Amino acid sequence: MAEPIHTKNKEAPTPQNTPASASILMAQTPLTRARQGMESINEGNATSFLDVIQSRLGDLNGESSGYIESLPKAIKDRVAGVKGLRAKQAAIEADFHREVLELEKKYLDRQKDLYTERRRIIAGEAEPTPEDIESGEAAFEEEKDMFDGYASEDEEDDEEDVAHGSQTDRENSDEKVTGDDEDEEDVKGIPNFWLTAFRNVPHLTDLISDRDSDVITYLIDVRLKYLEKPGFALDFEFSENPYFSNKVLTKSYLYHEEIGLSGEFMYDHAEGADIKWSSPEHNVTVRVEQRKQRNKHTKATRTIEKTLKIDSFFNFFSPPALPDIDEVEDEYAQNLQSELDLDFELGEFFKEKLIPRAVDWFTGRAIDYEGIIDANPEDEDFIEESGDEDDEESGATNLEDMKKDIPESCKQQ
Repeated sequence: MAEPIHTKNKEAPTPQNTPASASILMAQTPLTRARQGMESINEGNATSFLDVIQSRLGDLNGESSGYIESLPKAIKDRVAGVKGLRAKQAAIEADFHREVLELEKKYLDRQKDLYTERRRIIAGEAEPTPEDIESGEAAFEEEKDMFDGYASEDEEDDEEDVAHGSQTDRENSDEKVTGDDEDEEDVKGIPNFWLTAFRNVPHLTDLISDRDSDVITYLIDVRLKYLEKPGFALDFEFSENPYFSNKVLTKSYLYHEEIGLSGEFMYDHAEGADIKWSSPEHNVTVRVEQRKQRNKHTKATRTIEKTLKIDSFFNFFSPPALPDIDEVEDEYAQNLQSELDLDFELGEFFKEKLIPRAVDWFTGRAIDYEGIIDANPEDEDFIEESGDEDDEESGATNLEDMKKDIPESCKQQ
C-alpha cells in the first residue's frame, strides 16, 4: 500500500454550539427553503435529462386520479382559463427574477473591495484598520448580548466556572515568559480560516476527510462571480502547495437560458475544474494500493498499483456527468438525482451563506443566526420549567417522538 499522506495535525476548532453531524443547515439552503428573489433554485434539477428521470420515477409520486379528465368540458375550459392566467403571472414573475439577478450582480460589485480586503487580511497581506477592529469588537459585543443573554441557569453556572478558570489561567500565564507573545506576532493572517469555517458547517464537515484538511489549510479565499450566461461561479484560491499546481479551482453553475413556465430560473448543469495533482500519492480523491502478483508458471512476483476512488471534498470539483439517457437504469437514475441535488445544494450554500458570512462560520455564530431564522415567534411567550418525575419517565418516548418529527432531509448523513 502506498505511503499515506501525513496529516499536519491542524484540526480546525469547532465551537461547542455547533452540532456534530446533523444536516440541519444544509436542509435550510435556498434549495430547500425558499428565499425572496431566487426561489427558482428550488427547481434547479429540472434539466431535460432529469425530466426524463422524473418521468421514469413518476410512479414514486403517485398517479393521476383522473379527476380533471372526468370534469365536464365547460369546467375543464374554466380550469384551462385559470391556468392561462397563471401563465401570464409566470411571465411577470420571470421579469421579476431577471431584475433580481441583475440586482445581485450590482450589489456584489459594490462589495468587491470589501471581499478583496477580507482576503488580504486572511492571507496575511494586510492588517485591518483601527476603525474596522473597533466596529468588529462592537459587533461581537452585540452578538454576545443577543445570543448569550438568554442562557439557562445551568449554562450561567458553567460560564461562571469558565470565567473562574480563565482568571486562574491568566494568573498562571503571568508567571510565564512572554516569548509566546512574540511567536504569535510572527503569525501572519488568520491560519486555517476557511478550514475552520468549513468544519463548523453541519454536513459539509462530513465531506472533509483528514487528507482534505491538509489541503484546505492552503485555501486563502473563496469568491463568487456571475457569468455572462445566466449562472454563477465559485473561485477557490490556494497558496502554493505540494498537492496540486492550480492557483484557483473554479466550480460553475449555469441556469437555463430561457426561464420556464414557472417564471423561475432553473439549473442546467455544473462545470468543474481539472485538478492538476502533483502525484497520485498527493491526490486526496483516490487511494493507491500496491498489490503483489505471482506468475503461475515462473513463480516470479511483481508489484502493481491500483487506484481506487474515495470520498473527498475535492470531488466537489468533478460534478456528476450526465450519461446517455437510453442507458440509464432506474436505480442509477435515483442515485444520480441525489448527487445532482447535493451538488446544486452545496453550490447554493457557498453562494448564499458561507461566502457572505464566512467570519460567522469561522466563529461559530452562524449557527445562532440560523436559529433566529428558524425560530418560532410563539416560543417567546413560553419559559422553560423543570420537569417532574413523570416527565423524566416519559423522556424516552418523547425523544422517539422528536425523532419522528425530524425531516428526512435532515437525517441524511
